[in-house]
Amino acid sequence: MASAASIAVMSIQKRRERERAERERLIVAAARELAEAEGWEAVTTRRLAAEIEYSQPVLYSHFKGKEAIMAAVAVEGCAELAAELRAARTAVSGHREALAAVGEAYTAFARRRPALYDAIFTLDVGLPFATPEAPAELWEAFGELSRAVAPVAAEGEDPALLTETYWAALHGLATLTRSGRLPEEAHAARLALLTGHFAAGAS
Repeated sequence: MASAASIAVMSIQKRRERERAERERLIVAAARELAEAEGWEAVTTRRLAAEIEYSQPVLYSHFKGKEAIMAAVAVEGCAELAAELRAARTAVSGHREALAAVGEAYTAFARRRPALYDAIFTLDVGLPFATPEAPAELWEAFGELSRAVAPVAAEGEDPALLTETYWAALHGLATLTRSGRLPEEAHAARLALLTGHFAAGAS
């Protein structure tokens, strides 16, 4: 049976862990909010420390620097993207419809949260992609794309490679449209063309 002293120590440790996790959530949330409002260039450890009213040493006790904060933002964003893709995919019936819904959800996510999207897919934040070391949240987001793409793969096609190609196409549409290289008014038509070619012959 644990002594009163050991129970008290465990209680203090759990409280400190909760407080630490809460501080990390606060730092990540502040970074996201500032990045979406002013861009990632505005996000500095000094600015974040001022925003959340912590000293820079406290901030550095949680994250080594800006890149580590951005990596945490990217991981959190991947989990949110996976949830949105899953909701879109499961809200419809039919393989073609699921692919179209996922494509729309992906590009809508990129359009609605540009700084978050950049942290995940554009900026170098030190996260490994497509390796066993990649965080589970990254694999979860890719998995949702794969669940939409794999059912429309033709015989002999590699579903993983097809998913990567579909993802690359969505990323291209998202970034080129956002930068003004592609006119926004034709976005829906481009998505329909993409779905039609990838899902040719699918039910």
